[in-house]
Amino acid sequence: MDIEFRPATAEEMGQFGMLAGYVYGGAYGDGPDNLVASATRPEWTLCAFEGDRLVSSFSTIPFTMRANGAALPIGGVSAVGTLPEYRRQGLVRQIMTRAFADMRDSGRPVAALWASQAAIYQRYGFAMASVLRSYAVDTVDIDFHDGDDGSGRVERLDVASGHDLIKDIYVRYVTARMGYLHRARALWLHNALEEREADGPIHIALSHGASEPDGYAVYTLREGRRDHPARTQEIVVRDLAWLSPGAYRSLWMFFKRHDLVGRVRWNNAPSDDPAIEYFLEPRMLEARDHEGFWLRLVDVAAALKGRGWSTDGEISITVPADPLAPWNAGSYRLTVSSGTADVTPCPTATDVEISVKALASLYTGRRSARELSAWGLLTGDADAVRRADNLFATRHAPHCPDHF
Repeated sequence: MDIEFRPATAEEMGQFGMLAGYVYGGAYGDGPDNLVASATRPEWTLCAFEGDRLVSSFSTIPFTMRANGAALPIGGVSAVGTLPEYRRQGLVRQIMTRAFADMRDSGRPVAALWASQAAIYQRYGFAMASVLRSYAVDTVDIDFHDGDDGSGRVERLDVASGHDLIKDIYVRYVTARMGYLHRARALWLHNALEEREADGPIHIALSHGASEPDGYAVYTLREGRRDHPARTQEIVVRDLAWLSPGAYRSLWMFFKRHDLVGRVRWNNAPSDDPAIEYFLEPRMLEARDHEGFWLRLVDVAAALKGRGWSTDGEISITVPADPLAPWNAGSYRLTVSSGTADVTPCPTATDVEISVKALASLYTGRRSARELSAWGLLTGDADAVRRADNLFATRHAPHCPDHF
């Protein structure tokens, strides 16, 4: 089999869409101009061709991610698929290896994706970086244990009136966080503001603080979604951001005032969302955690240097062999001063040793050094583990509510 690896041309994007239509069972449309093809630029792709036939696809979307207060360029991996008659021949591994080198050369030291199957991407060094928390609560059960219902005035807006206001709040909300993406127009339209006929109109609830808007919820409202004799409507929260606890509480109280709503459903809350601590009866939230996005360090040194840091300190780290990104193997001295990291080679024995996959979990704050050490995924003495915990701690739990 004579295989050529290269980006697809504009004329070949129809094949790109058709392959994705088959591989993903029509989830994004079946035709050559489906969502996968229309949302992907040819220069983002890296594909395998047998002759003129596109047999394996891959794309790297250039995103910027918040990394504990820093803006980090990353590669958003998407549209990965191979025709079944060409599987089990190592095509995706070859594409992934080439793509990692391209990301490194283009200054994108981290790759992120939503995994179709964990088994596929763990073998390439990706680690689950977050969870999505889901709630399903009746409006009669929305009450806070301390009686503080927030003091914000909540205004309901349509998308045209509220979009610019919520964009500004979102930027401020995510600045110090880990995992959130800088949202271009397309990312808004394919996630929080995606129009789906079955869901009905998109609404915006805007919380006003003492002097300015300080929180919002993007949601839909539909009848007949709840089996209840008096409250058959359902609110589905698409996106929620808040700049003060008062704004967060006020938005929940706004939902409570929907007397015909028997269920408020929010499927992509962060794992450190405070509802469980605020609610009078938190079990009524029916909270469930589900798999979130996955992350891989493509260039360890650049990723460490580009991340935001909350604590000053120093630690030396050894990363053993990394077959898909061999430049990562080695030892590094990480020194953080005034929130800025300096990363240099470390020729002597290091404080900790950790695989590139486990390092991704530590890097995002998804796992602590203490946890990884207890599980045998990080080696180092007690002092080194403590210093790693202090240094890699993030201000917020990692989270990405946007699919790509």
